[in-house]
Order: sequence, then C-alpha cells, then structure tokens
Amino acid sequence: MHETSFADAINTINESKELDEQQRRHWATSLRQIAKALDRPIELIPARYSAVRAVFEQLHHVPLGLSAKTLRNHKSNAKSALLWLANERGLPRYGTRLSPEWERLQKAIDVDLVRWRIYAFARFCSANAIGPKEVKEEIVDHFAVYRETIGKPLDSASRRLLAKAWNSASKAVPGWPQAQLAEPPRKSTITVPWEKFPVGLRADIDQYRESLTRVRRNAKGQRIRPLKPSTRRTRFAELQAAARMAVANGIPIEKLDSIAALLAPDVVGVVLDGYWRSNGEQPKDFTINLAARFAAIAMETKCLSEEDCRALGDLRHTLEEHRRLGLTDKNIALIRKVLSPGVWTKVLQLPQAMMAEARRQKCRSPVRAAVTAQLAAAIAILITAPVRLANLTSIKLGLNLIKPDGPGSDYWLDFPAYDVKNRIDLRYPLRGFVTEILDEYILDFRSILLRGRNDEWLFPGQRSGAKGKISFSGQITKRIQKLLGLRITVHQFRHAAAAIILKHRPGEYELVRLLLGHKNVTTTINSYIGLETTHASEVFSDMITKMICQETVR
Repeated sequence: MHETSFADAINTINESKELDEQQRRHWATSLRQIAKALDRPIELIPARYSAVRAVFEQLHHVPLGLSAKTLRNHKSNAKSALLWLANERGLPRYGTRLSPEWERLQKAIDVDLVRWRIYAFARFCSANAIGPKEVKEEIVDHFAVYRETIGKPLDSASRRLLAKAWNSASKAVPGWPQAQLAEPPRKSTITVPWEKFPVGLRADIDQYRESLTRVRRNAKGQRIRPLKPSTRRTRFAELQAAARMAVANGIPIEKLDSIAALLAPDVVGVVLDGYWRSNGEQPKDFTINLAARFAAIAMETKCLSEEDCRALGDLRHTLEEHRRLGLTDKNIALIRKVLSPGVWTKVLQLPQAMMAEARRQKCRSPVRAAVTAQLAAAIAILITAPVRLANLTSIKLGLNLIKPDGPGSDYWLDFPAYDVKNRIDLRYPLRGFVTEILDEYILDFRSILLRGRNDEWLFPGQRSGAKGKISFSGQITKRIQKLLGLRITVHQFRHAAAAIILKHRPGEYELVRLLLGHKNVTTTINSYIGLETTHASEVFSDMITKMICQETVR
C-alpha cells in the first residue's frame, strides 16, 4: 500500500479516454515540470493537492529559468490534474485511507482532539504498511521527514502533541499498543517574578545598568563608550534570565542577594549547565557568549576576588572550545546560491531593472515608484559597499554621500570611525551604474518621499528622520525575494561579498577585513574560514572534470 504519486498520476492521465490529447499532454508536462522544480523524483511526490499546495506556493519563476506566466500555467495545470485525479480514482481529500487495523483503533478513540492529532500519522503509517504495533520513535522520525518534504514540518510542539495523544490512547483505548512515545520537553513559561528576588540583587543590577550609560574603563584601563538603550535592555534581560535559571536548577533564591552572589563561579556553573542542557549536545553561541559576559561583568564591577574571576575565566575558556567557527548553516545555504552561476548576476542586474520599473510607475503611482527607486538605490549600494544596516539607514547627503571631484564625478560613501560599530573609518567608491542610480533616485524620486521636508537623509522616513532599520531591512529582503526568489538580508550582503572575494582571491582575508570593516583579521578568518574549503572543493572538482574530459578524448 502506498500513496498515489506524481508518476501514478501521469500514467492515469496518459491512459484516460475521458481527456483529450492536448489536455493529457499539458497536464503530464506540467506535473513533470513541477517535479523538476521541486528537485524530487516524480515517484516520491504525493499526487494530492493538499500535500503539495504549500511547496507549490514557495516556487519562484526566476531560479527555475521560467517566466512568471509559464510557472503560473504549470501550477494551474498541475492543480487541475491533481483535483481531477482525486475525483477519477475516488482518492480521499487528505491522503491515503487508513488500513483496517488503524481504522479500527481510530474509531475506538472517544476524544475527538486525540483522534485528530493521531490521524495524519495513522495515514502515513497506513501508506507505508506500518502496523500500530510497529510504531516507535524511528517511525515518528520518518514521519517528520515526510512532513518536511510536503512543506508542513513537524516542529517540537506538534511532535509533543502527537506523542501526548498517542500515550493517552495507549491508556484509554482497548487494544492500543502499550509502547510510549517520547514527549519533547515543553519550554517553561512559569518564571519567578523579578520582584521576588532579593532587594540587594535587584539594586546591584540596577546600579550596573546605570553604569552602562556612562563612559567607563575595562580591566586594561581602556575607555568603553556608553551602550545603546537596546543593548542595556539586553544586558538586563540576560541577568534576569540567569537568576531565574539558577533558581530553576536548585539555587535557593535567598542566596542570590547581590550581583556577586549571582556571578559566583559555582552559581554561574549551574546557570551555564542549565543553558547547555536546553541547547542539546553542543552549547549554542548564546550560552558561550553568556560565559564571557559574566566574566567581563565581574571584572568591570570588581565584585569578585581575583581567584573567582580566574574561575569564571576557566568556565569561559571551556565553553569557547565548543564555539563553532565559520558561517551558520543558513548563511552557508545562501553562499551556495550566491556562488552558483547566474544567481549573483541577477542580483547585480536588479537595481537597474527596479529603477526602470520606477520610471514606468512614476506618473500613475508616484509614491510607489519612489519606494521602488529607494530600494533600488539601497540594493545598488549594498552590492558594492556592503555596510551594516545602521550605517545604510544613517547615510546623509553631503556628509556620508559625497562627490569629491565635483557634480559630474562618481559618489563616495564615507563613514568616520565614530559612526562605525568597530570604530574604523570606512570609505567606498560608488562607480558606474551605482552613481547613475543614486543620481536618478536623488533628483527624480527622493523629494516625493520627503513630503515637503528638508531632511538630509538619503533614505528619509515616512514622517521624520531616517527610515527605520527594521522596516527598511524587511522591505529590501521582501522585494528581492519577490523579484528573484532569493532571500537575502541586508547583513547577508556582507557574507556574499566575502564569499565572492575569497572565490576570486583565495586566502586574502585582509582584503575581506578591509572591505567589511573588521577590527581584527582573526575575526574575518574565524567567520569565513569554511569558504576556503568550499573553494578547494570546487577547484578539485574542476580538476577531476578536466581529467575525465581528457580521458574521454583519448
């Protein structure tokens, strides 16, 4: 027993006497094209529209090399074919029918909610000829993989509800297998109110928060600038969470009567162990960074002895050994796309295409056209000057964006050290098409967005000041994804730039450091060391391909 697949659907369509030749050909072609777009064998894709609707919606015409209209036609034909097939074969709307054994057990469940939570899993087992007594954690793992392939992932909460329903049925339903499924732990929403902690701890932490608003010095005597309000809120939240983690793991709340008590090595060890257990086998960056944060706070506030500070340093170094170097899996996936032939070329061409669209829209919809031109200008800058989001939104005409050689020359983007996160001067020449796009945006569209104001911001906000960082970043990401099917954030333009440099200039981390404005080349190497492996693999693959071609010629 198995669920009807795209391959079965195509065979049924080709054998149908009810459909005319043109319809059979179009439907079969569209199903094959959709399978190709999904990059999966037609034998493994369920021929049920409810199972593939979510992944249908994620398909984008640009990465597939199709026009938007062609992809819409393929989606429409495939949908029609699958709905026709459901009626033709009498297929259930939501997939494979339950096997007799599963159907008997499902009917014996008295609680509707329990029956509903198990139903999809029971259908999966029926489709794969898995009996109720054969169910174990491995089968649930396979079910999770299947759900991922149809665009309906089984997250931790859903898996917990499935396991809970199964375990409930095992106790209440006669004949239900007695094997229990593991219920993933629920994140606790019950926390100790901050007001319940000792007054001394709260007063010390408030005093520490206030110190972050002033210029201060670290253990080496170096000046530390005041922290932004958002960063101060984060520090406060981290200390609150650490105190709650300590209490949750057995530290008496009355013992935490000062910041020194919270940062004591034995308490910090309990807190870090608690976070590590919740992370899984490997500690996450948050846990590793927290260890460093505790050591820094202890040294800055001088609340612990030298021996205790050394103990905190040892805890920090222990966790640092588990820090993962290089990019995250999400960023590596983006880099693969950026380094694939054609993908980055489309990004490079996007600002000019968007500006052309803005020109066409200007008469009938001037504000929409101005926003499109604004996004085109921002993307053009990010392509050649991958600055941080805070710098992008803070660009001012005549201050950061200048023409040193006069009106007819190219723009330069200039950020003095005090405006840059790492306190390093950043200067970027914006040559060729970038200057052209910026000129057109500034002369023809920016005034529309100013709405009568006289601001110097390159990217003005809707009411006053510069455009908000979160809204602008979201607009840029969504527009690129809509037009190209590529999801890239403002910050990921920096990763893309590093990948492109290291592909064409292997090992030149200093060049990457200078472009991105890192303070230390070690930071650059630690961030992008994995890209060297990717490049080495590509070089070796090219060598093997060349050798095979030479042998074929012989």
